[in-house]
Amino acid sequence: MSKDVNRANRECANLDIREYGTNKPFLFADYCNTTTAGFTGASVYAMKKGSRAIAFYNPIEGTMTIAAQVHPFKIYALLSDGIIETKAVVPVRKTIKATEAGKIAITDTPVAGTVFVYPVGEIGDNNIAGTFATGTFTATQSTDIVANKEYDVCYLLEKTNGVRKIAFNNKKIPKAFRITMETVDKDENDQFIAKLITAYKAVAQRNLELSFSSEGEPATLTITFDCLEDDEGNVLDIVEIDDEE
Repeated sequence: MSKDVNRANRECANLDIREYGTNKPFLFADYCNTTTAGFTGASVYAMKKGSRAIAFYNPIEGTMTIAAQVHPFKIYALLSDGIIETKAVVPVRKTIKATEAGKIAITDTPVAGTVFVYPVGEIGDNNIAGTFATGTFTATQSTDIVANKEYDVCYLLEKTNGVRKIAFNNKKIPKAFRITMETVDKDENDQFIAKLITAYKAVAQRNLELSFSSEGEPATLTITFDCLEDDEGNVLDIVEIDDEE
């Protein structure tokens, strides 16, 4: 191993994320643009005539942060309970031609009470009063819907095929993970040394801000983890590996 040789780093870390307690792999992230890790340990002091004389150290508080512009959908599950559901309610807007006066056929099964019909191009303005039952919207005034004329139809639809959902609510608490950042240092002898930074028990802060723009940089997702103490007192480790493997 290269000892006592200065090192430098310009290699964003990959993340090996495993479920805390079982060490079952949850996610491997090799697409982040920025990864950070560190800790703080505030001190309090006994004072002697206004000067600090004796230090007392508070427990360290560590964090890990990742920032990525390219990432899989599953990464959002780190902020919830880790579960990806296969059912979701989505909004639908369709332009449908009435086949008979006063009625519009809807082939989907909308969520009850969510069907609204408008003249084309007037969504959100005065909707056509009516009721929906067994696949048909029937106008209260039959003259409001003219046969062979198109109308904008809006409703909510519960999808159970081809959909994935990650729910965020106060019942779903983020799981704890063991996270290892894997990066590579380069020393002054032009040698590469693997560096691993491990958080033994990391829990995502429930902070999420999504910003989408048609200009400038692509959207960036940032997740910060609090590094807790595990049952053996571990918080963070930094390990370097310098072998052929």
